[in-house]
Amino acid sequence: MSSTPVAGPAPTGPTSGPGSGPTGQPSPDRSRGPGRRAPRFRPVSAGTRPGPSRRVARHWPQYLAISPYYLIFSVFMLFPVLYTVFLAFQKWDGIGDMQFVGFQQFRFLWDDPIFWLSVRNTLVIWVLSTVPMLFMALVLAVLVNSTKRFTAFYRVALFIPSITSLVAIAIFFGAIFSNNFGLINAILKSLHVSAVPWMSNEWTIKLVIATLMTWQWTGYNAIIYLAGLQAIPSEVYEAARMDGAGPARIFFSITIPLLRPIILFTVVVSTVTGLQSFTEPQVLFGSEAATNPNSGGPGQAGLTTLLYFYHQAFDNNDFGYAAAIVWAFFLLILLIVLVNWRLVQRKERRP
Repeated sequence: MSSTPVAGPAPTGPTSGPGSGPTGQPSPDRSRGPGRRAPRFRPVSAGTRPGPSRRVARHWPQYLAISPYYLIFSVFMLFPVLYTVFLAFQKWDGIGDMQFVGFQQFRFLWDDPIFWLSVRNTLVIWVLSTVPMLFMALVLAVLVNSTKRFTAFYRVALFIPSITSLVAIAIFFGAIFSNNFGLINAILKSLHVSAVPWMSNEWTIKLVIATLMTWQWTGYNAIIYLAGLQAIPSEVYEAARMDGAGPARIFFSITIPLLRPIILFTVVVSTVTGLQSFTEPQVLFGSEAATNPNSGGPGQAGLTTLLYFYHQAFDNNDFGYAAAIVWAFFLLILLIVLVNWRLVQRKERRP
């Protein structure tokens, strides 16, 4: 006698459907291998992201590795700069008690004729050095870029003056331009030309300082221009030559416009460094330290603003007034840099 199968109890698990196995369980993802389930991804909300404290705690070895730089910068750079702001409103000789004077230092600065003389000297020296320096640097860069041999030697030769000790350069130039025993006057006397009072005339003093600065930084700017010239595609020059453009037309119509961003950079850097001339006049006229220290030579013709600041701080021990000088000069440098930047940007925007 045949028996009919008796239906058992209904399965308590999930019903079968797409993606489920014979027993009603989810079938494994075949693309991920046997027995593996697809990972569950949950959207990360803004509240679950690690906060700044957790990120710092996670990367503390990296922050610890770079912390010495920031500690040294804060102690020896940031703190002195911020402290001079406080010092500019005080009267202090460096030893005794400070006396708050408010804006009296700046009012005296506005009426100080020697301060304005130093500003005028600094601006004249800056113009006499920066304009020919950038022009000669661009010409040298074009000449080196056009050569095919000894380019590495030319680059090293151009860069050597900028890494030479400024004190040694100033001593060397002082010996060359000396009134009595200088090499330049010796050459002039051999040519039956009267000697020039390089170190005693108002304008020749400025010219000697400007020549020193020009000799030191021309090669540095030439290296920067050379890097910009090598980034210009050679096809541009070839197309210009095919159109009949000569060397002068190529230089002023192609090279100068394509180098405007780099020219802007060199103008800004040269403005900042040129207006901060200090070591040059101090070393050139250091022989007068016994009678009138840091005066900038005869008639104070080489007295720059930073040299006047040094004179007030370390010769007269008037640190409050020196701080006022340096902050007023910082604002002047910032103004000149912004004017130069605007002029170059305006020329670049013109069609």
